[in-house]
Amino acid sequence: MAPPKSDPAASDTFIPLFKSIGLSQAKAAEAAKNAKSANILCNLIVSYDLTETRLDEKQATLITALAGQLAKTESVEPSEQDFAVKTILQGKLKSVDQVNAAVKYLEISKAPINELEFDTECGVGFSITSEELHDAVTNYIRENAVTGWPNLGSVISGVKASPALRWANPLEVKNAVEKAFTEIFGAKETTKPKAKVQDPRKEKAAQPTAAVSETDTGSSSSNRKPVFEEGFLGALHKPGENPQTRAELREQHLRATDGQVWTRFPPEPNGYLHIGHSKAIFVNFGYAAHHGGKCYLRFDDTNPEKEEARYFESIIEVVRWLGFEPWKITYSSDYFDQLYDLAIELIKRDKAYVCHCTQEQIKADRGEKISAPKACVHRSRPIQESLDEFKKMADGHYRPKEANLRMKMDLTDGNPQMWDLTAYRVLDASHHRTLDKWKIYPTYDYTHCLVDSIENISHSLCTTEFIASRQSYEWLCDALDVYKPRQSEFGRLNLQGTINSKRKILQLVDEGYVSGWDDPRLYTLIALRRRGVPPGAILSFVSTLGVSTAASNIQIARFEQTVRQYLEGSAPRLFMVLRPLKVIIENVPDDYLVMVDKPFHPKNPQLGSSQIPFTRTIYIDADDFRLEDSKDYFRLAPGKSVGLFQAPYPITCTSYKSDIATGEVTEVFCRLEDSGTPPKPKAYIQWVAEHVSSGSPVRIDETRIFHPLFKSDNPLAAVPDFKADINSNSMEVIKGAMVEVSFWPLAKRSIADALEEARARSAKARAVPGAGSHCDADTPEIAPEQLVGKECVRFQGLRVAYLAVDSDSRLGALEEPSDVTPGIRQGDYLVLNRIASLKEDAGKGM
Repeated sequence: MAPPKSDPAASDTFIPLFKSIGLSQAKAAEAAKNAKSANILCNLIVSYDLTETRLDEKQATLITALAGQLAKTESVEPSEQDFAVKTILQGKLKSVDQVNAAVKYLEISKAPINELEFDTECGVGFSITSEELHDAVTNYIRENAVTGWPNLGSVISGVKASPALRWANPLEVKNAVEKAFTEIFGAKETTKPKAKVQDPRKEKAAQPTAAVSETDTGSSSSNRKPVFEEGFLGALHKPGENPQTRAELREQHLRATDGQVWTRFPPEPNGYLHIGHSKAIFVNFGYAAHHGGKCYLRFDDTNPEKEEARYFESIIEVVRWLGFEPWKITYSSDYFDQLYDLAIELIKRDKAYVCHCTQEQIKADRGEKISAPKACVHRSRPIQESLDEFKKMADGHYRPKEANLRMKMDLTDGNPQMWDLTAYRVLDASHHRTLDKWKIYPTYDYTHCLVDSIENISHSLCTTEFIASRQSYEWLCDALDVYKPRQSEFGRLNLQGTINSKRKILQLVDEGYVSGWDDPRLYTLIALRRRGVPPGAILSFVSTLGVSTAASNIQIARFEQTVRQYLEGSAPRLFMVLRPLKVIIENVPDDYLVMVDKPFHPKNPQLGSSQIPFTRTIYIDADDFRLEDSKDYFRLAPGKSVGLFQAPYPITCTSYKSDIATGEVTEVFCRLEDSGTPPKPKAYIQWVAEHVSSGSPVRIDETRIFHPLFKSDNPLAAVPDFKADINSNSMEVIKGAMVEVSFWPLAKRSIADALEEARARSAKARAVPGAGSHCDADTPEIAPEQLVGKECVRFQGLRVAYLAVDSDSRLGALEEPSDVTPGIRQGDYLVLNRIASLKEDAGKGM
């Protein structure tokens, strides 16, 4: 809904008032456009006598920005508003960005306002000299191995995204970057004139690629660079260009990798992967494959309390289902012995100590809710004492939380990730692979970078929430003088109107809002697979978004559109009636039979064709018949003719039968217009015929239509919690739909083709030396058959939707020999899921 506009009379009053506080004519007119924010600004001017305060234009702009933000919320109390105005007038808030951050902070803060916390959150007091900014920019260019002027935009974005420069003036950042580029790369060359571009209205719109393999560029246009060669990914360093403490470390790394790109996808096996993980999988596997390198699938199994076998198997299966084959499958636990030895070395170098503080004390010392950390009382204990205590931890002398090994980092640094992070903790849990060997387990902050180092990862690619962790990542590698991979962060993928939190999804499952983690209304990858979304459509969606440091917060409708585009040319089309209405053609004999040749897709002959029966008794959709005729209605009605897709002749309704109690039409009687010159139909409808000997029609026990699980784009904003936003009508079940009999050969062929492809890919992967190898027999083997489920039977129900067979289905016919006539058997149960509607429908979703 558009914001309320102020009327001209009000604007005439507002504009002079707004100019009186220092706004220019243009800015005053802009501020007067929205009635709500204009009224708030007027109240601020009067309440604080701003016409007499003599604000400069910058402060007037900030007050205006404050009014705009206050118009969007009702959560800021008058006392908090007063506090915000005073911080502007006192010169503490110096930018619109700071004002926006201030309002967001005040929305969630509790009285009284913690001024120190407010200042930290809003950048109050931040300052940086031109020399410091220049040094920061130069370091960024060097650490990211930037190669020249084409990377100017990505460097400006990257520097702005740096936590240390969050509040730096954007213009000053831009100027500093351009100055550094000139110093390092010389003056910028004159840009070559662009080639003449044809009028886009005369060009055919580019469509996403039909399938995305791990070597696919992800580009939808031949003129566009591959996604792995532009933007964030195009600006990444080359193998060996990541700085090291010693030249020998670089040389050893390059010998081990032969100068190739080596990446890894490192999920925690404590839950099922969701749509956001598809981007991380695509980036890590795809970037390595594009450069002829290798990608590990590494399980970060350092928390045995939350890890389960089902998650390990599901993750491997999902990665392979998406079309990627890990070079090696490894586990952080493979390196527990090495990590333990490195921890001892870290203590010996006086870079770690054993701490016996409570969790509450550690949080307090680390600066929870204050701006600076405090040194732990155990930080200065002698090296030998920490060595002895660490051994006692490993020997099981301490219970959980009684002792931790903490890294001795830099408490003076402004980054909380440098405030003595925990490296090892005591856990009373058996590990799925090491069983009861260990009483202590390493943390992610300690393990991740060191295993990256051990596995010679050239590009440690992760999402931007780990930006602050890059400093501790590099600190630990340097503290131990080991090879240091380069961590680079890209923006994560989020879909609006969804929830990916494992804890919250578990609530939905446990409380019965959904049937399980694979409920097709969820956006876990196993749920999308069950719904019938092809893996290629997911990768096509991810690739078209591109990869940058900005988070991708995408509407579900955009994802749905990619799925539709992917299926448009690849999904066979079958006649289908959701709500069957029986039609008897009276002027043909009982044994009347015409076999109709019908293509599976009018524009894709490679999909083949089928023969379907046309008989005396057919079924049409109830929506294609009505009793009241009108000039703008062209389907079937009493006395009216209509065409039948692919059928030899049209039909004309002669009479009908209704249910006496309800008045509902139960049967329609028609005449086949097969003599003389039949009337030319103004419309065609679909149908399926009753023909027992061929098994026609195929009756569907359930057709499940899925709508959005949540009512809004932001379920987490609901009060009192996200469950208040649940759409109680998120699944519609239609019983008794019918589909043409060629469904059976299509289903058998779909499964056979998918299985053949999975087996071929598995054989190809096994043929690569070292591919898919792992460290022990505990790794679950994913057979090709596990990559092929009932969901690979996909089709378009003509004019209905894209559909797939659900895993709840029991279809004995699909398991019988090919020479056996398929059909519904006793005990069978056929369930279809709607993958996507045929066009965008904001009210219903997928």
